[in-house]
Amino acid sequence: MNLQLMIAKTGFSLACASAVLVVAAVAPAASQPVPDWVSLFDGKTIDNWIVRGGKATFRVEDGVIVGTTGPVGGINTFLCPPRDYADFELELEVRTDQAMNSGIQIRSHIYEKETPTPKNPGRIRVKGEVYGYQCEIADNDKCTAGNFWDEARWTKWHDDLTKKPGACAAFKPGAWNHFRIVAQGDRIRSWVNGVACADFREGTDRSGFIGLQVHRTLKEARHQVRFRNIRIRELTRHEMVRW
Repeated sequence: MNLQLMIAKTGFSLACASAVLVVAAVAPAASQPVPDWVSLFDGKTIDNWIVRGGKATFRVEDGVIVGTTGPVGGINTFLCPPRDYADFELELEVRTDQAMNSGIQIRSHIYEKETPTPKNPGRIRVKGEVYGYQCEIADNDKCTAGNFWDEARWTKWHDDLTKKPGACAAFKPGAWNHFRIVAQGDRIRSWVNGVACADFREGTDRSGFIGLQVHRTLKEARHQVRFRNIRIRELTRHEMVRW
């Protein structure tokens, strides 16, 4: 083999090796396995879940979690899986009595002691009260179902659903409604029955617990909210999530 042919072959081999290294450098994010969905509720028991906040009650009935309002007054109550989550995709179905609203807390926390509300220092939050991002579950008259309320902290809406096509009519009163929530980095999004609702960025909390709300009541009448088919998929760092 002459010298020129050896140099040509060596150059070709180095070029191929370089190309492989470049592909390997950019490919891992795309080739990482997609995390599996995990059911948070087996349809049988909530014994390992944690009740936080108020004195509403929860039970399992026909494969459904049933939350019932507690004594008049008090604070909101939340049924929470036993661990925290950071970046994830969450899906569940919910049905509420039309006389009440509810919510899904994400990346949330509790006050460890009596604490002035950051937005309104004159309002004292009690020890054990839940705060954080809450995906609203409510009738369509207020156009808030799927929006995020900053529970017991900034007490404000994080988005404006009146500017989102179809969002104000996405929730179906008296029926089972499908909620989907994606939290990734500082971006939080929601869908109600497949309709895109909230989409905002807020970086205060990057992880925390999930909670299913029974809203406090100011009347003696008891009301209920039901949850089923609750599942979650934790997201990888660079995963692209779309609908």
